[in-house]
Amino acid sequence: MEKAYGKNLIRLNNGVEMAMLGFGSVLEADVSDFNATYNKAWEAGYRLYDTAASYGNQVALGNWLKTAGHKRESYFLTSKVAQEEQGYEQTLVAFQKTLKELQTDYLDLYLVHWPKEVPFFETWRALEHLYDEGLVRAIGVSNFEANHLDRLLTQAKIVPAVDQLETHPYFSNHVTHTYLEKLNIQHQAWSPLGHGGQELNDPMLKQLAQKYGKSVGQIILRWLYQKNIATIPKSTNPVRQKENISIFDWQLTPNDERLIDHLQKGERVMGAPDQNYTEDKW
Repeated sequence: MEKAYGKNLIRLNNGVEMAMLGFGSVLEADVSDFNATYNKAWEAGYRLYDTAASYGNQVALGNWLKTAGHKRESYFLTSKVAQEEQGYEQTLVAFQKTLKELQTDYLDLYLVHWPKEVPFFETWRALEHLYDEGLVRAIGVSNFEANHLDRLLTQAKIVPAVDQLETHPYFSNHVTHTYLEKLNIQHQAWSPLGHGGQELNDPMLKQLAQKYGKSVGQIILRWLYQKNIATIPKSTNPVRQKENISIFDWQLTPNDERLIDHLQKGERVMGAPDQNYTEDKW
């Protein structure tokens, strides 16, 4: 992976290097707008691109990558197997479809998008197979909390490298973060800037932004970075894109970091995995 920013790299538990700050998926609308957004993201320095089968933009992303002509080893691709495609054989088929849509012969990171009671272990076994075959450089999960990981590790041969979780100032996910640190699983935040602009308009965060001469988004992303939490913010605004990735040459004081910690309200953007994304109760 191209080292565009020396401080923007983390080494996963299998030795693979991943950007601490990547680019979250922008859903496809107009193709010209999509390409322009990703061109600007590349110019800003983003080299990790996160997508998923359920986002419906893998074809657009694959076309952009082909048109842009970037060397495959210069960027990091993450995708996720969808709920309806879980299961051993189903996951292998879904993975091949993802490769075709992204126009690549391997992924850097492949995740189970949400925990699903049936078929729980079979999906992970398929990811382990893809890893053993060299088709994926690292495998992991998304939206798995401690109870899901405890269950997975009773049969898993490979410990997940990444767990992608909803994480932002109003929902810090501190308990799961501490658990992941003990297991040496990298915590990656989705929706790091919150939802609907609530956190971006938080009075205390605005005060900190004024104090540091930064945007509120930069304050939040730097807070997560100092907690060793990787992030995948998304924006179609070139100015915001540049701001979001410009968090590596300054830092929050420990006291200001604690002030943001205290914003925790337990407010999720989406429902808890066990409530909304399983067929059966755990």
